[in-house]
Amino acid sequence: MAASQEDLLLKIQEQGDLVRKLKAAKESNERGKGFKEVYNFEEIDKHLSHYSYICGYVPSKPDVDVAKALKSLDFSNYKYIKRWWNHMRSFSDTEVSLFPDFRQPNFLKYNSKKILESQVKEEVSKLLALKAQLVTEDAGPQKFTLKTPKGTRDYNPQQMTIRNNVLDKIITVFRRHGAECIDTPVFELKDVLTGKYGEDSKLIYDLKDQGGEILSLRYDLTVPLARYLAMNKITTLKRYHIAKVYRRDNPAMTRGRYREFYQCDFDIAGVYDPMVPDAECLKVVTEILEALDIGQYILKVNHRRLLDGMFEACGVPADKFRTTCSTVDKLDKSPWEEVRTEMINEKGVSPDAADRIGEYVRLNGSTELVEKLLKDEKLSKVKAALEGVEAIKTLLQYCELFGIKDKILFDLSLARGLDYYTGVIYEAVLTQPIKIGNEEQTVGSIAGGGRYDNLVGMFDSKNKQVPCVGVSIGVERIFSVLEAKLAAGDITVRTSDIDVYVASAQKNFLEERMKICAELWDAGIKTEQSYKKNPKMLNQLQHCEENKIPLAVVLGDSELKRGVVKIRNITTREEDEVPRNDLVQEIKKRIDNLNLNQLNGAT
Repeated sequence: MAASQEDLLLKIQEQGDLVRKLKAAKESNERGKGFKEVYNFEEIDKHLSHYSYICGYVPSKPDVDVAKALKSLDFSNYKYIKRWWNHMRSFSDTEVSLFPDFRQPNFLKYNSKKILESQVKEEVSKLLALKAQLVTEDAGPQKFTLKTPKGTRDYNPQQMTIRNNVLDKIITVFRRHGAECIDTPVFELKDVLTGKYGEDSKLIYDLKDQGGEILSLRYDLTVPLARYLAMNKITTLKRYHIAKVYRRDNPAMTRGRYREFYQCDFDIAGVYDPMVPDAECLKVVTEILEALDIGQYILKVNHRRLLDGMFEACGVPADKFRTTCSTVDKLDKSPWEEVRTEMINEKGVSPDAADRIGEYVRLNGSTELVEKLLKDEKLSKVKAALEGVEAIKTLLQYCELFGIKDKILFDLSLARGLDYYTGVIYEAVLTQPIKIGNEEQTVGSIAGGGRYDNLVGMFDSKNKQVPCVGVSIGVERIFSVLEAKLAAGDITVRTSDIDVYVASAQKNFLEERMKICAELWDAGIKTEQSYKKNPKMLNQLQHCEENKIPLAVVLGDSELKRGVVKIRNITTREEDEVPRNDLVQEIKKRIDNLNLNQLNGAT
């Protein structure tokens, strides 16, 4: 039953996606914007079930045109289109250039409003029929598997303690540098998000159309910040923002890659002198990584202007800069040969240009590399490249003044694929595997960011720009490392902040325990007791040990008659009697001593 219901839910989701796409096409047509290549997948799939190609049994120019248009669309539900698509991908550029030029058949596209309206009506009917079937199945009792959605997870108290400790340290650094906190909605208008992330735009989560605004879950915190600045006419801001974002990615849970995860951003908006705020962002990263003490790291830096100049010097057409940049960005995960192949076969870069790019992206260093590139015969003739190198030279000077130059690596392979970057880009990488138990785990990048001077202007009616630079800390990867250390027994955490446990050695002391708890709470002391009326003494002491509660107030009949109570040190098991009226002051004194010992490293 559960399996059939899951299949039905999947069909409803797929049918809903199709209806939303058709409605969007209809709305676009009604606004006079045309159909924007709205292809009739049903007719194309039906045609390709009988023929190998669009115009029959021979590949032709219309096949190439349709393949380009379908590249960004979802046709995964159409068997014969997928088969044809795989055939088209197998052709080389030389073979494609020899295809005959036939006339494109009329059946490919929706070419009238009436046809599109009919198609919407038909598909909506199918969707309603599926939903009615779901209601029928829901009428009886259902069995299903309890689990979190793919790419998400729950967090137990130990894991949340680790997370909160990490975030506290990060926020301390952010506030030390004068950052203010903001928050934005978890979902945005879809138009706000689209067109900002390059090839990663396909990972945006679209929300179901409720008959109102077309919405998507936020992909990151940077684009919402730009929208916030433009909407509120803000020209200067130093802000931090810690919140969940959502990506329809293939999750890798053990490496800290999820579909729902936290981002932790620090950004500086405003017109300032070159590289001054940029250098401070790098300083912020080093302070955070030093505070977390997660391992040895290096901060890679590069510049988008230098990358564009490098592509120009190597013979890459200007309209291919962004897509080539996205491919170079994969060098941290793939070998050069795979990246080179993608550049040539998928991005249209010539083999000679790809080889010249390969010579540059293998370079990394510091000031000496800057001087080498300033003298480079090819780069020195390209204005963008020279501007980028000069900016990196200034950045390194400022990093030296901040005392972090030894942590900086000028690396020409660093690209960062997001389209909105315009200047310096950087990424923090752990240089050594993290030892967890008896195993070593490679973590990779744990922070990244850069300058994006044109993003805010995209949302302003007058295209008014607000230059910005920022960094995002990869807290999920940091959490994953620390959680693995916890599981391996390399670290321990205390999930409760309780300092005092009020216990009773005999029966019928609930009222007295509650009075003492109230006194301690009113004095600001973190306190708890058993919720049982007559708990066993052994169970109370075991609770203290298991939860690392340092002190216990032990009540006894003879002690109360004498006007005293016992204070027990849970670790040493030493007990002292103190006057009942002095209990609060004595507890505060002992807590202060415990905190002082912890600060001094005493046990």
